[in-house]
Amino acid sequence: MKDEEMKSTPMEQLMPQASEDSAVQLGAGATYRWLVTKSHVDMAMPTPAPLRADIPAEPQNITVDLKRSAMIVVDMQNDFCAEGGWCDYLGADLTPEKAPIGPLARLLPVLRQAGVPIIWLNWGNRPDQANLEPPVLHIFKKAAAAPGIGEPVPGKGAPLLEKDSWGAAVVDGLEPLPGDIHVDKFRISGFWDTPLDTILRNLGVKTIFFGGVNTDQCVLHTLTDANFSGYGCVLLEDCCGTTSPAFCTESTLWNVKTIYGFVTKSDQVIEGVKTARPA
Repeated sequence: MKDEEMKSTPMEQLMPQASEDSAVQLGAGATYRWLVTKSHVDMAMPTPAPLRADIPAEPQNITVDLKRSAMIVVDMQNDFCAEGGWCDYLGADLTPEKAPIGPLARLLPVLRQAGVPIIWLNWGNRPDQANLEPPVLHIFKKAAAAPGIGEPVPGKGAPLLEKDSWGAAVVDGLEPLPGDIHVDKFRISGFWDTPLDTILRNLGVKTIFFGGVNTDQCVLHTLTDANFSGYGCVLLEDCCGTTSPAFCTESTLWNVKTIYGFVTKSDQVIEGVKTARPA
């Protein structure tokens, strides 16, 4: 078709036309979706059969359904993990913040291959900070001279934890892929004031694997809110790191194993995924 003809042709005639009895699937998840035609809505769509993965864990071994699981990677971003970011400006040893990179880089492709959604949960605030209360702002700005949220951090000079900034970007060594899901968070927990819970429920998720930084802060409190919301929670010890003292990690692991879920390591998950079996 010539350009002149395209300009004079209504757009609806240029687009593929669905037939009267065409069906469309509504819903992002495989376990909660509708099939809709002009005259009928099928709300009883069949769901995938479980794909069972046995994983050694503490305090008990677990079996999870990979078709109803997700992996949340918390705050593996430049402001926490990279030279020139906020933690580096504070003088923190970045070794524990970088430690999860290797295990996560090995684990995530295996989970993707099994169809497990990967969710990147990064602190990425609005430039105007309109949804942030003083207690949240105070975490980062305890004195006038300290760089607060949205202010340039000496080093790279990027605005601290601001959406689409260098500081909010995923750290080098980890590569989000098309099909992964990105959720901006604005507080220690990723469930408050975000669409995370809605996304998980639409995907039909029942079990969540957790990795990222900091183990005892954003990872733990996102995990505890997940537990309070009814999700099964699995903390991947070697996929987490923190600049806090060692006793903070010990306390976190103890509390997760005792109250909030299960603790395991990436190699055990990888082996469980590779040997997973249909129900």
